[in-house]
Formats: sequence, structure tokens, C-alpha cells
Amino acid sequence: MTDGTARGVGLSPVAALDPPRLSGWGQLGVRARERLDEDLVRLTERAVLSRGLGRSYGDSALPPPSCDEVAGTRLADRILAFDPGTGRIRVEAGVSIGTLVWTFLPRGFFPPVTPGTQFVTVGGAVASDVHGKNHHVAGCFGAHVDELRIRVADGRIVDCSRTRHPDLFRATLGGMGLTGHVLEVAFRMERVPSGWVFHEAERIDDVETFVARLEEAAAAWPMTMGWVDCATRGRGLGRGILQRGRWADPTEAPPSPPSPLPERVVPFSMPNWAINRLTTRIFNELYYRKQIPRSTWGIVHPERFFYPLDALRHWYRLYGPRGFTQYQCVLPKPNAPVKARRFLELLTSRGGASPLCVIKDCGPQGEGILSFPMEGISIAVDLWIDDRTQSLVDALNEYVIDAGGRIYLTKDALTRPEHFRAMEPRLPEFEAVRRAWDPDLTIRSHQSVRLFGDPP
Repeated sequence: MTDGTARGVGLSPVAALDPPRLSGWGQLGVRARERLDEDLVRLTERAVLSRGLGRSYGDSALPPPSCDEVAGTRLADRILAFDPGTGRIRVEAGVSIGTLVWTFLPRGFFPPVTPGTQFVTVGGAVASDVHGKNHHVAGCFGAHVDELRIRVADGRIVDCSRTRHPDLFRATLGGMGLTGHVLEVAFRMERVPSGWVFHEAERIDDVETFVARLEEAAAAWPMTMGWVDCATRGRGLGRGILQRGRWADPTEAPPSPPSPLPERVVPFSMPNWAINRLTTRIFNELYYRKQIPRSTWGIVHPERFFYPLDALRHWYRLYGPRGFTQYQCVLPKPNAPVKARRFLELLTSRGGASPLCVIKDCGPQGEGILSFPMEGISIAVDLWIDDRTQSLVDALNEYVIDAGGRIYLTKDALTRPEHFRAMEPRLPEFEAVRRAWDPDLTIRSHQSVRLFGDPP
């Protein structure tokens, strides 16, 4: 990074650190460790922050620089209650989405909203108010949450909902864990007709057509998303593969429910040069060409549809020890094709081409005060860390501010506080609620120090 800003509060590549070390998927870490306990009440006593399975790309699940420990919730993974008549379930915060999938899919239920990996905890899903391929019809995870049990900063255990402490409830959905330690979550599972997905894929030639076809698909399909090529310039910029899906009817699906797929593992970190601008262009070309027919359709395994990257465990090692970040923004819908092309042109002109660029359709803004999506299109792109990454993120943020969009805090590692405040008019409301429940800002993170000016 050009001026050291991105590592100014202690972030550095994990490979360069001596243990103990802690990082998210981006492999930018700090000297810290997790304290683990099956008893969340005991675990969160005097803890500065809770952390689930560490799938945040940036620093939102890392402790502030003055602390060297977080409360790791992943051992607190009990399913406390389930009503098969209504789908209502109550779980501890450390239960993973994957546990819910493989426990309940054979019984005809699936999480109402799932992000692009099953390896996140329910507590993390609340903190990020995660969204998925069905946001345009189902909203964020928080839309399906009925009640939260939270340990707030003064040590009290508080039950909150839309009618009981609604300010705390709304601030916790998408509040990045800064309003308290989530202990238990009650929400509603979705009843599904089978465990399999009917899937269509379509090869599209440019970003304008892609965005238009994505909007058409959202009107008819409950699940949509697509990969786009952000390395090819000119008219073909943003060409890609649009995916549409729905749960398969029992008459279409195989007779038996699916089982988890075998794991493949990236056993070690690749050298930094393995993913570069040349190999990215080659990968994008091959990935685009693999869709030989213009359109394909059929029944697919739910892991292949919802969690394609989970098939390759520790895939982040492909970026090497330098680490990477993922930049994800949402751009409002008016003139969405034009905004998407300008975003990709800015990205490629500054050398930001990536092997992973995903576009999704987003529905209306959710109830969480800082929840990420708004009605528009979301663009997510991986960026490896080098001397130009900070200036690239700065330029992308300036464009997003001008377009009236915002970024996803769960993915962010490099945004400057002035940029975040410029794109987030809801921040004063969030800060007021947070201060009301935690006047001394006892619960804080590496990210909250960087973005919100919390005590280090």
C-alpha cells in the first residue's frame, strides 16, 4: 500500500507474524488469539468482541490493537429447540450454517438465507446480516430472526426483538458485533420441496446485457447471481455466466436427499506470483469458455449451487502469503447497467482485474440499521494486496459515494473513515443506539477503531 494506511493499526499478512496470530479469510492478521468455551455466558464475561468461524475477509472479527484476545463462539453450537410445524428454531450463536443445512435438509428445511459459504456461524450471520442469492425475494438473514439473546456491555443478558428493545435488535442486525455478544438466536427455517436445486446457466456477452438479464431473472426466479469477467476490456467487459435457480420439485429431484460433497484442500500457500494479471486473464477466458452452449439447465447438488468455493478448502491460500481483500459494494438501480460498466472500467483501468467478480440483484433495504443491501446490484471482487491496493479501494469508494451506493463491512479491510461516513447516512443512528447500550465503547473491534474512531 502506498502510504501504509491499510496496516496503520496493525494489520499485516499472517505469514509474516509470529504466533499467536489471528486473521480472517483475507489473511491480514493481528497478534491475538481466540478464547474458546462451550459456555457462552462464561466466555463473554469481560470479552471485548465475539468471533465465529473467522470468514470475514477483513478486520471486523479481530480485536482492537490494545487487546490480544477475542471470545471464539464456535464451541457453543447447540440446537436448543425446533418446531417442525412452523420451522422456528432456537440455537446458540456458534451453530454453523452448514450444521443447519445437513441436519435439516433431509427433513425438508433449509436456512432462509445463506451467504456464499456454509462455514459461518449463526451469530456471525446476525452480525453481518448476511444476504444470499435470494435477497430480492427473501431479504437478509435478519428478516427471519424473531428474537436475540445478547450479553450487553454492562454484563446484563437481554432478550430483544421487534417489540422488546427494538433499538438494540435493529442495531445488532448488521451491527458487526458491536452492540453486544450474541448468545442465542431464534429464527424461522424455510420449508423446501426437496434437497436439490433446479439450475439454469446462461453465457452473456457484455455487462449491460448481463445486468438487464439479471433483472429479468429476478422477476421470475427466487435465486439469481452471476460471475463476470472483469479482465477483458472493451465491449466484452463484464461478459459472464448468469445463474438462476429454484428448489427442485420432488418429481424432478433424485429420490434420496443429497449428502455433503467430498472435500478437496489447498495444502499450502501458493507463491505470490501465482495469481497475477496474466493468470487472471487466462482464468477468466477459460471460465467464460467452459460454458460451451449458450444455456444449460438441470438438477444440481445444493453445495455446487450455494457454496461453490467450499468445494476447495482453504482456497484463500491461492493468493499467497501477501493476503487479499474482497471489495463488495451495492449500486442503486437507476441506470444500473451504466453504473456497472463504469465500476468495472475503473477497476480494470487501475489494474484491479480479479478471477472472482460476482454480481447479484438486491431487493429493498432491510431493517438492520447498518445492513448492507439496498435495492440495486451488488458487485464483489477479490483484490490481492500490493502497493496499489489502497489507492484502488480509495478510487472505488469515491465512485460508490458518487453513485449513491455503499460497501459491505464484512468484506472490508481498507476503507477510510471519511469515505465510510460519506456513503453511510445511517451511521449517526447506529452510533446513538450503540452509545446508549455501551457508553464506554467496551465492545469494539479492529474495524471499529479504523472506521468509527473507537479507542484503540
